[in-house]
Amino acid sequence: MTDTPPSVDLRTDEPHPARVYDFYLGGKDHFGADREFGRRILGICPQLRPLAQANRRFLARSVGVLAREHGVRQFLDLGTGLPTSPNLHEVAQGIAPESRVVYVDNDPIVLAHARALLTSRPEGATDYIDSDVVDIDRIVREAARTLDFSRPVAVSALALFHFLPDPRPADLLAHLRERLVPGSFLTISHVLPALEEVAEAYQGTMGLGTLRDRDEITALFGDFEFLEPGLVDPFRWRPELEPAEQEPGDEIANLGACAVARRP
Repeated sequence: MTDTPPSVDLRTDEPHPARVYDFYLGGKDHFGADREFGRRILGICPQLRPLAQANRRFLARSVGVLAREHGVRQFLDLGTGLPTSPNLHEVAQGIAPESRVVYVDNDPIVLAHARALLTSRPEGATDYIDSDVVDIDRIVREAARTLDFSRPVAVSALALFHFLPDPRPADLLAHLRERLVPGSFLTISHVLPALEEVAEAYQGTMGLGTLRDRDEITALFGDFEFLEPGLVDPFRWRPELEPAEQEPGDEIANLGACAVARRP
């Protein structure tokens, strides 16, 4: 990437998934159209805001577990979204400064903010790839500038695959899993069918939204073996790792699911 900010059409007059998600998280990188759509969605399902926040905390906890308990030092984040502290590299390098992190997104909104993702501890490295997540061969090829795929890599795809129709998630993950050596990890979070009305609103406005049940989400992991506690609500994944009062609890039960799994 160059030092000159990219010239992109941000289409601030239309709601955008990354900016709406930023609105849910209480960020600042959104515009009137995003807030209007986000408020409409929260009118349908006010639990979506705490669900998004729980999903973000799941990211931090899962990265912490992989870095601290499993010695992972390489991370590949698909569908990164807008920078929101703590970012993945901040968590990983806060535990192991030598960690190497590659972010992937093809969203001009994210590209325009990508420099916030490229800060790194001197001992480690971060990189950003402007690519569609379905182009796994290109992602692996460009990520190899920073990551060594002959060693374990932890791949994360949070709040991503419900924006892709079948069979794309299953196909791209099957291809990606073949590129990962034993000891690699896959982390996924996904909304559940209880959010049908929300998905319909996204489909009607942005042409996005694909719901999957727990069995369908489980199938995305292939033969990878789940870490405890398996596929659960985001607030139920290792909640002991942060103060309980930060989690909203049962009000967001059965709205989303997440898991971390290891290639045997």
